[in-house]
Amino acid sequence: MKEIIVFAGSNSKVSINKQLAEYAASFIQDAKVTVLDLNNFPLPIFGVDLEKEHGFPEHAQTFLNHIKSSDGIILSLAEHNGAYTTVFKNLFDWMSRIESKLWHNKPMLLMATSPGARGGRSVLEIAEKRFPFQGGNIIETFSLPSFGTHFKDGKIIDETLNSELRKAVESLEKAL
Repeated sequence: MKEIIVFAGSNSKVSINKQLAEYAASFIQDAKVTVLDLNNFPLPIFGVDLEKEHGFPEHAQTFLNHIKSSDGIILSLAEHNGAYTTVFKNLFDWMSRIESKLWHNKPMLLMATSPGARGGRSVLEIAEKRFPFQGGNIIETFSLPSFGTHFKDGKIIDETLNSELRKAVESLEKAL
């Protein structure tokens, strides 16, 4: 059976991006879904001196192993000041030092949401440009604007947006 890893680029315990990623994963039909929480992979702040002195942190290698052993990825990026969150960027930096092509060409549904009307579009644009250089195989992207308006009771309530997400998930499944 195929396996998809699902995670948010956030360490918030009530992450709206984690809620969105898990909701997207609920549409997966024929694959095992493994939800990862960045809080379970604590890492020191990346630095070349730290790397030289101590090598690579075990949690960075473990997370990278999850990517390598998966068949696909659902990732919803939180946006802080128009870019990646610190916790995601730190994980990304550590993993890219272990293996530069850290995404291993795994089919990926890349998403973002935010309380605002742009729905994390800035961080999505950064990732869409950057991830292919690290072996990212972005099959679809999805942005959910105004999370508090469009997501209630664990689901997207706007039928147009919900349909758009379902089609993105279907494209990911076909690429597995």
